Amino acid sequence: MTIGLQSAVALRRPRVLPIYFGVLVFLLYLPLAVLLLFSFNSGTSLSFPLQGLSLHWYQRLFDSPEVLRAARNSIIVAVASGTAATLLGTAVALLLTRFRFRGESFLFALAMLPLVVPVVVLAVALLVLFLAIGIDRSLWTVAIGHTVVALPFVVLIVTARLAGFDRDLEDAAMDLGAHYPKVIAMIVLPLIAPAVISAWMVAFTVSLDEFALALFLAGNDVTFPVYLFSQLRFASRLPVMIALAVLLMMATLALVLLAEWIRRRGHRNVTDTR
Repeated sequence: MTIGLQSAVALRRPRVLPIYFGVLVFLLYLPLAVLLLFSFNSGTSLSFPLQGLSLHWYQRLFDSPEVLRAARNSIIVAVASGTAATLLGTAVALLLTRFRFRGESFLFALAMLPLVVPVVVLAVALLVLFLAIGIDRSLWTVAIGHTVVALPFVVLIVTARLAGFDRDLEDAAMDLGAHYPKVIAMIVLPLIAPAVISAWMVAFTVSLDEFALALFLAGNDVTFPVYLFSQLRFASRLPVMIALAVLLMMATLALVLLAEWIRRRGHRNVTDTR
């Protein structure tokens, strides 16, 4: 009887799970699909039926110097914070996976702390710190905050790649007389480069989408999400902001998919060479 019930559950499960997954994906992406649809609406009313299809709002978006300036600011911050987080995160990942030292667990917990601390609390703490030491708010203070937030993602991605790395390659290089810093530079880093690039793209995406830190730490120059939020108060600007939100969403999705593709391709290439 028990075997029969288990067989019935096993036969039923493949049918239920795809339906559940499909409904979940539908509910998650339905608001995004509606947002995409309204970005092509020729009218200003956010209601059905649509008044027509047009690229008018996208044209107005690219004709606005304020929008282009905010986009440039976000890219500057994302590149700076992504690079800093990747350098620091890769160093922390190498330290955690290749060395044994007192305080190893504490270092890992410290690197993961931004994942559990509310972003608003972190933003207030950084704001108080910058004010206390006399640093004016600017795009660079935003970049510092985004580096802190993106660091755990880099550590996790690079650590996962290093955990599956063939240590025999390092041992063979050292047996041939190479010092360990040279082994890291000439053997380890080139082989984990796809994971490092993927981590940089994820850090770039995290910075591009982050709002709370940018709101607290930005000075006169604002980033893309902060500018988007500030314009939502004006009804006449809402269609343009919807078009802006769609472009930001598409760029984020493309970067995440590209990062995952690079990470998987790098892992597959290393596996095939074994």
